[in-house]
Amino acid sequence: MKLHEYQSKRIFARYGVPIPEGDVATTPEEARAIAERLGGPVVIKSQVLVGGRGKAGGIKLAKTPDEAERLAAQILSMEIKGLPVRKVLVDRAADIRQEIYLGVVVDRAAARPVMMASSEGGVEIEEVARTNPEAIKKVHVDPFIGLRGYQTRYLAKGIGLDPTFHRQFDRIAHGLYQAFVESDASLAEINPLVVTANEDGSLSLLAVDGKMVLDDNGLFRHPDLAEMRDVDEETPTEREAREAGLSYVQLEGEIGCMVNGAGLAMATMDIIKHFGGEPANFLDIGGGAKAERVATALRLILADPNVKAVLFNIFGGITRCDEVARGILTALEEVKPDVPMVARLVGTNEEEGRRLLEESGYSMITATTLAEAAQKAVEAARNT
Repeated sequence: MKLHEYQSKRIFARYGVPIPEGDVATTPEEARAIAERLGGPVVIKSQVLVGGRGKAGGIKLAKTPDEAERLAAQILSMEIKGLPVRKVLVDRAADIRQEIYLGVVVDRAAARPVMMASSEGGVEIEEVARTNPEAIKKVHVDPFIGLRGYQTRYLAKGIGLDPTFHRQFDRIAHGLYQAFVESDASLAEINPLVVTANEDGSLSLLAVDGKMVLDDNGLFRHPDLAEMRDVDEETPTEREAREAGLSYVQLEGEIGCMVNGAGLAMATMDIIKHFGGEPANFLDIGGGAKAERVATALRLILADPNVKAVLFNIFGGITRCDEVARGILTALEEVKPDVPMVARLVGTNEEEGRRLLEESGYSMITATTLAEAAQKAVEAARNT
């Protein structure tokens, strides 16, 4: 689950990370009121869950409340990469002297978090990694020990940060890491973390942008964070799948996939591509899926107008093949599909599952191996 910038920065602030003074507006009038309260120049920032907001014109500097209202009206009428802008963050403008990147992600190969810092802040870290990888410094954090002071000093020195800021950088790095761990995040980043001039002329570090991605599997521990989900950023199909407890991602192919188990779902998608097809979705109905959930999953697949064939690949371990077959038949009675369907049911009660499908009266292509099923699905989609 992705969080908006204002949500991420508010979480960071709980852990001692300094952020600009500001607030969220949903109308131009609210933006004007916030600008008046803050005084001085403000930054109007669109709140959408995509990158490239600045390049798209979704971030503007306003010097007066009148200008803040006018620019907010422009931004709130925009769509950025297909997503409508419904909120803007109005932050006090910072006098930026230097931009830094600081982030934490899960390194799955190392099986632990990795904290990264770069002197090239304000640009996408993926671009820095591609064009200037030596500018990124990394430290792996032992989750049983936590982030250590010597690691933050290594990062600060590695990116050439003035020693004046090392102690503050250490506090911010520890706050960011603590927010990452305690929120069950898969990513937490500040881009940029800036050196800014204060009103008294002194310099300090300030997190002027923030981003967090939370692990959906950990949200049951964080009902307060789960409430932050922006349902407007999901497609109706993805929202229905989430509410039904299904792992679903819509793609652009023509072969709908219903599989139990994430690994098997990935293998199914790969073998479809191997035989020249394109998967229309990733869909994992999970272990122990009952007929009602299977029916919901099939309705979601068939709601995609691009789907020309459907492939069921079910391994009956915890999930019983006859239960899946009943779910398929329940959905077929409701949806009345006009695309060919290929079924591979293997495992617990597979004979009963196949018998239910064969005696149903629906035209169902059966297969015994995954390769055979994928080939038949690709061929059926081509002939549709």
